[in-house]
Amino acid sequence: MKKAPVIGITSAFIHKTLNTEGVYVHHDYHRAVLSSGGIPVLLPPVPLHVIPSYLKLCDGFILSGGEDVDPAHYGQPPHEKLGFVFQERDEFELNLTTALLRKPKPVLAICRGLQLLNISLGGTLWQDLPSQRSSPILHDQKSHRSVPVHHVTLSPQSRLAAILKSPSVNVNSLHHQGIDRLGKGLVDVGHSSDGLIEAVEMEGKDFIIGVQWHPESMVPESNEMNRLFSHLVYSACR
Repeated sequence: MKKAPVIGITSAFIHKTLNTEGVYVHHDYHRAVLSSGGIPVLLPPVPLHVIPSYLKLCDGFILSGGEDVDPAHYGQPPHEKLGFVFQERDEFELNLTTALLRKPKPVLAICRGLQLLNISLGGTLWQDLPSQRSSPILHDQKSHRSVPVHHVTLSPQSRLAAILKSPSVNVNSLHHQGIDRLGKGLVDVGHSSDGLIEAVEMEGKDFIIGVQWHPESMVPESNEMNRLFSHLVYSACR
C-alpha cells in the first residue's frame, strides 16, 4: 500500500498574552488535508539552512494565510492601513517559495500564500483594497469563514477549472490585500466581478496554484473545494 503523502503547511504567528504566543494555523487546513488522505505537518518559520530538510520531509506544500507581507519586499513604503507583519515569516516563506519553484512538488498557495507567491516572482500588492481600489464587493466578510459571499469566474482552459470541474465558483473572502501587478511566470486564471485577481497558476508546472479565498474552510460543504484538496494530495502522491 502506498504511503499517505505528507503535506507541509506554513504557519502564522499568534500572540494572546505574555505567556501564550507562538505559531498558529486554523484547524480547517489540517482537517482538509486529512479528509483528502494526506498527513498534515505544521511548518513553523525556521533558519534558512533548515529549508532543505522541509523539502525532503514533505511531498506537497500549502502556503497558508495570515499576516500582511512587508511591502519592502516589493519595493513600496507601508500604507497607513498595513496590518501586522512578521519579518521572520516573510524571510522564511519567500526563501521556501523560491526553493519550491525549482522542485516538482505541488504547492497550493492560499490568501497570503497567493500574495507571497506573487511577490516572490516580482509582483506587487494592493496594500489595502478598501482604500486603494473601490469595489462593490466586501472582500473581508463579516459572516462565518465557511460561508461563500461572492462569485469567481475561472478561465475555462485553466488547470484550476479542470480540477474544480466548473468554469466558476462561489467563494468566501477574508482579505484586505490583493494582487496588483502579476508576478513573472504566473497566469491569471480567476477574477471576482470587480476585476480583482482571485486565482493564478504557474506556467510549466503541474500544480502550483494560488487562490485568494480560503478553500480549506469550505471543504465540508463544497464539492469543488474537496476536489482541490484531493488533487493536491493526489499530486503529492506522484
